[in-house]
Amino acid sequence: MSKSEREEVDRSVDRSQPLEKLSENETIKVESDYLRGTLVESLEDRITGGLLGNDHELTKFHGIYLQDDRDLRDERRRKKLEPAYEFMIRVRLPGGVCRPDQWLKLDELAMTRANHTLRLTTRQTFQFHGVVKRNLKATMQGIHESLLDTIGACGDGNRGVMATPLPELGPIHRQLFGVAKQVSEHLLPRSRAYHEIWLDEEPVYRGEKQAPEVPGEAPEEASGKDGDEREPLYGRTYLPRKFKIGFAVPPTNDVDVFTQDIGFIAIADGDELEGFNVAVGGGMGRTDNEPTTYPRLANVIGFCPRDRAVEVAEKIVTVQRDYGNRVDRKVARMKYTIDRLGLDWFVGELQDRLGWELGESRPYHFETSQDAFGWSENADGTRNYTLFVENGRVKDTDELPMMTGLREIARVHPGDFRITANQNLIIARIPDESAEEIAGLLESHGIVGATDRSHLRRHSMACVGFPTCGLSMAESERYFPEFITKVEALASEVGLEDVPIVMRMSGCNNGCSRPYVAEVGFSGRAPGKYNVYLGGGFHGQRLGKPYLENVGETTILEHLRPMLERYATEREDGESFGDFTIRMGYTTEVLEGREFND
Repeated sequence: MSKSEREEVDRSVDRSQPLEKLSENETIKVESDYLRGTLVESLEDRITGGLLGNDHELTKFHGIYLQDDRDLRDERRRKKLEPAYEFMIRVRLPGGVCRPDQWLKLDELAMTRANHTLRLTTRQTFQFHGVVKRNLKATMQGIHESLLDTIGACGDGNRGVMATPLPELGPIHRQLFGVAKQVSEHLLPRSRAYHEIWLDEEPVYRGEKQAPEVPGEAPEEASGKDGDEREPLYGRTYLPRKFKIGFAVPPTNDVDVFTQDIGFIAIADGDELEGFNVAVGGGMGRTDNEPTTYPRLANVIGFCPRDRAVEVAEKIVTVQRDYGNRVDRKVARMKYTIDRLGLDWFVGELQDRLGWELGESRPYHFETSQDAFGWSENADGTRNYTLFVENGRVKDTDELPMMTGLREIARVHPGDFRITANQNLIIARIPDESAEEIAGLLESHGIVGATDRSHLRRHSMACVGFPTCGLSMAESERYFPEFITKVEALASEVGLEDVPIVMRMSGCNNGCSRPYVAEVGFSGRAPGKYNVYLGGGFHGQRLGKPYLENVGETTILEHLRPMLERYATEREDGESFGDFTIRMGYTTEVLEGREFND
């Protein structure tokens, strides 16, 4: 597309919609005093366990979701009580790396302020669940004491930046992690609301519109010592919707790089990270019965040098800021912006803003999206142990005191911990002199046995779902292990117990567990009912396609059984289950998001 053609598309986009025509969230952001709202008053209000007005939307930008215990919802409604409000807090943890002392502090907060568990997420970070309002500020300050924060972990901005955590990559990981952290820091909101509300910093902005210091600059964008602060990247309305970035190192696509708004695919020469193939427009969320919504895989648009990645990320964000849909949030993600305006237009607009052109994409190859469990070694002689954490929930049970075991390990571990995008945990960079002690703690707490699970189970993943997620329409984390047990039995009957199949379940259509790129994916429709998707790629290179709609366990297993029977006897050498379902005609290949609903 020529520059004149791009300018014609630009002129056709109406970016001057009056506020009353925009989505409600746009008004909330504009009127929030840069994310402050009435949060101070909400926290001081003891009449309700929830928040006042629209403050529940603003807390998302601070890494906090207002939720309620849905197991108690009906009972409390009958008793005419307000919901059993509680909060989920998500930590910002670029690349999923934390120190043992940070782990211990988060463990302490989970045991004293939350529900005695730590949740490892699909975006390589920690979530606290069950935090009540009276404990909210103390928990936030405790996170701050660990030198971590929750800024931008949710809300309409750049979320936590993901990066392949593999310590075996050595120098490549160090370089990659450095870039990912730079991108995370660069794309943070600049509002001091977080520091004022949670950390008791003296307010720097009180909402008055001061005269601009720069002639012609709008008052709300002015930057004065005593007046308005400035969001130089986001402005007062931030982004139209959430935004996600991930860094992958071939041949492992553990971050599902094509599901990101921006995917950076590392290109290395030996131990030197040269730069990245840049992919744009991925995203999992969709809306049931809304064919204009769909999951989408990112398109590779070119190569950028390593030292230009932050600049590329910023300019892509600004394109989405300026052209994303602010009227209908269902189609506000960048994937829809690209499909609406065209990929050629998007690339041209990006390169105009950069002032230089991306290079041609470099060759790369992915083989898996999964973690390698157990012990591994690094080039410097240190060792790692990758632990399977079913659906990311770190807790103590009578059979497996994982929370206690990892606490004991953190007290003696001189390396670091790394959360994977598959909700698992790497105890990383264990020096030789510590290996025996840590191995003993893994053994004594039964954690070694936790990793010795079936291939099916180790390749499964579920979001939180009931009882805490307000969006969930069906069970996910609590039910999926039971469902996998039944699929394991089927697989064992036909001789597939040692064959990996990627299965993922999400409690709703938003797809936090990335079910739409799984070989078999599930999204909740109602209690006990799910949509089923088939044909996703083993290493995240292909979308699944809707196969069954709004069905229960019995129907799902009735369909899976003959597929598994045929797969056991008719698969080709090295053929993944997703590839097999396409070859045998159970489903068709989907590489383009707009084909998902066809």
